[in-house]
Amino acid sequence: MRLTSFTDYGLRMLMRMASEPERAYSSAELADEFGLSRNHLAKIMQRLSRGGLIETRRGGGGGAVLAKPASEIRLGAIVRLLEEGQPLVECFAADGGDCSIDGQCRLKARLRSAEAAFLADLDRSTLADIALKPARAA
Repeated sequence: MRLTSFTDYGLRMLMRMASEPERAYSSAELADEFGLSRNHLAKIMQRLSRGGLIETRRGGGGGAVLAKPASEIRLGAIVRLLEEGQPLVECFAADGGDCSIDGQCRLKARLRSAEAAFLADLDRSTLADIALKPARAA
């Protein structure tokens, strides 16, 4: 299975945020750390916020913080949220995609099973399990 870069960077952001959960992270700081545009990072933050994984605060002392303890955030839930609308294969799309062998394909069920097993394995771990070590002060 291949995850989108959207999911990859979302996981990295959450791993950083879980390293110091009491701290608010600015979008500029995270964008700089991961070499992303602030615009792309903002889209990821929006999805994470909409999914209830982070909260964002404006103004001085603002930024993004985890909405709940990292130990309560399952990795499978993160991947499901960030991969939303990105089917593993075309025929998994909401509209069924455009497949000339639909109805005859015996691969689809196996891929669904593999995807479910992948997510179930991720659900056995939490964000706390993969949190980065806190950055040391210089």
